[in-house]
Amino acid sequence: MNHIVESFYSWYRSQIRNPKYRWLVLLGTVLYLVSPVDILPDFIPILGWIDDGVVLTLLMTEITRLITERRNGRNEIKNTETEPKDATVEVAATPE
Repeated sequence: MNHIVESFYSWYRSQIRNPKYRWLVLLGTVLYLVSPVDILPDFIPILGWIDDGVVLTLLMTEITRLITERRNGRNEIKNTETEPKDATVEVAATPE
């Protein structure tokens, strides 16, 4: 059972990190959460909510990671742009 969960998580993570499929995976995840068709139907108390909770947690984790990575990337770009260039000028001295 653990292998199935790990393989699903790896697949989901790789798909959501792929810019080509990101919005499709996000839309599919939201549709799964609001859809009455689930792996475990929501009318079963507690068990029906577990799969939704796991998928929602997975979605929020990946969105948070994407936002954090993008913010860190922007900070790195800002830092490289604002760092002063090497102000030292080397000249060869000639005797007069």
